[in-house]
Amino acid sequence: MSADSLLINSLAIITGFIALIWSADRFIFGAAAAARNLNISPLIIGLTIVGFGTSAPEMLVSAFASLDGSPALAIGNALGSNITNIALVLGATALIIPLNVHSRILRKELPLLIVAMLLALVLIIDGSLDFTDGILLLGSLLLVMWWITHQALTERNHDAMEDEYDDEIPSNVPMRKAIFWLFVGLILLIASSKLLVFGAVNIATAMGISELVIGLTIIAIGTSLPELAATIAGAMKNEHDIAIGNIVGSNLFNILGVMAIPGILAPGTLAEGVLGRDIPVVFTLTMAVFIMSYGFKGPGRINRIEGGILLASFFAYQVLLYFTAIK
Repeated sequence: MSADSLLINSLAIITGFIALIWSADRFIFGAAAAARNLNISPLIIGLTIVGFGTSAPEMLVSAFASLDGSPALAIGNALGSNITNIALVLGATALIIPLNVHSRILRKELPLLIVAMLLALVLIIDGSLDFTDGILLLGSLLLVMWWITHQALTERNHDAMEDEYDDEIPSNVPMRKAIFWLFVGLILLIASSKLLVFGAVNIATAMGISELVIGLTIIAIGTSLPELAATIAGAMKNEHDIAIGNIVGSNLFNILGVMAIPGILAPGTLAEGVLGRDIPVVFTLTMAVFIMSYGFKGPGRINRIEGGILLASFFAYQVLLYFTAIK
């Protein structure tokens, strides 16, 4: 790759990341404000609309990667985002501020995340992600969305996250303004995702790096930056349930929704390393955060030591990917 091409593709990635983060924030703002104007419960908005919005970058990046013939990048983005969310985002946040779990809905979502991981494993254990697998994953996501909405209606005004979301969801925003930011955010999300995939695929091809590794590292970390900002901000405001809930919700969307996209748009054989390296890491980290935060004998809590362990595991995984890529 020439110096000019490297510069152009690097700028495409950087610009794509910046636009992706900003547009995701505007998209969530517009969607949440519009829903609030329609008198939808803040708890439902937070658990569904905000949860979908934080995973929108991963979904669009995976869609464009699959359409461009790079399903390995899409799968790497889904798995890498889950690893980044737990090990980097939750790890770094808990290291700064230990996180406490009081929400009853969140304690129900944690086991659901384990079930989603097991479902994904059963579907891809044959070494492929085909159209049927994608449809089953997407259908499961719709069921999860229905269940979360049902739980939010049942627990309304009784769950710890209700007040936290009530403080965070924008209010007194004119509907015209909300719809404007909703559509502007969506359009820029699409454009920035396309730009990001363009630069990432070109660099991976030119430098001989696996698209899977690119998806697991650069793309996953970049698309997880909104979760990092939201989680740290939530912890700083003492909104611990939202901080952890954002990660659990995002990971549910990733494993069921983002993983479904390459199966539907570009079905095929899994890249080498997914089953033997990446899936075990995702599953181990998911089990770890479940054990740490569920609270078997009272409120759950991720303390600083556990946060440090999660963060150390993130860097250990990056080292593993580096030596895998070199090999």
